[in-house]
Amino acid sequence: MRCGDILHAAWEPRPADAPKLAARQKIRAWWQACRPPFFITAAIPVSLSLALAFRLQGSISPAQWGVYALLLAGCFMGLTIANLANDLFDHILGVDAGDNIGGSRVIQSGLISPRQLSVVLLLLTPATLAVGGVLILGLPPALRPVLWGLSLFAVASAVFYVAPPIRYGHRALGEVFVCLNMGFIMVSAGATLLLGRFDPRSLALALPVGLMVAGVLYYQSLPEIETDLAAGKHTLANTLGKDGAALVFRLWWPAVWVLLGNLWATGLADWPVALGLLALPFYVAACRHINAAGHGDWLPLDAHGHLVRKCYLISGAALILGVAL
Repeated sequence: MRCGDILHAAWEPRPADAPKLAARQKIRAWWQACRPPFFITAAIPVSLSLALAFRLQGSISPAQWGVYALLLAGCFMGLTIANLANDLFDHILGVDAGDNIGGSRVIQSGLISPRQLSVVLLLLTPATLAVGGVLILGLPPALRPVLWGLSLFAVASAVFYVAPPIRYGHRALGEVFVCLNMGFIMVSAGATLLLGRFDPRSLALALPVGLMVAGVLYYQSLPEIETDLAAGKHTLANTLGKDGAALVFRLWWPAVWVLLGNLWATGLADWPVALGLLALPFYVAACRHINAAGHGDWLPLDAHGHLVRKCYLISGAALILGVAL
């Protein structure tokens, strides 16, 4: 036996280790299905509501830190519902079939079955609403019905992004609902939960954040502009066509930065919002890749999605600093 064969045999998993390896693989598969890199899309709106509370009060109480932590957990759970539902129903509807790059691909890889995803969704949905209920009970009674309504709307939106019969994500409305949920609802409801009252200034702060998160989703739809349409999924991008989709992307992030400047001009935020322009090189690079793709294959654009996520991270962090300082 050669030395290499001996080493290979020595490092082969023993039968007793097989359950451990299977458990680790399953954990990695669920981690992949949850898509944790996108949790930042929820962390920034919730942190912005905390920054607003700090700006108005000058400090954050231990109780408010507890509300913030629970709110963050609830929003992460809601985002996970959206990700799992997206995988499940796009698989059922055949949108993620074949070489399509959408979703986490855990079903297509045989790592998690549709039945397992269904069970987790059935457990996670009421658990998320329970977290929201705990937070809402701490509010004055007059505010509770509104927050309950918003919570139910947000969780239903997470499921029906792709779930029949609504499937609004297949009707070119994904960006609209994402802006509502992860902008206006997360920031305004978060600020209300932290302050114990509604402050209309939270709506002004929510608009640029909502557009930022919707901008991340919008870019993610560009590589699949043709494959989505072929599968019967209508997105804003494939409704506009390649020329229109490219133009909208070029205008999207400058519009966000204009809104950040407006917050500074009106006194709702301070100079650190200008640091959002540090994302400009990533925006320019993304535009360059879209221009280079032209009317050809846009699937390679998927490899550059990190550029838009960096635009979001930098601009969102700048807004949080601008509000907190």
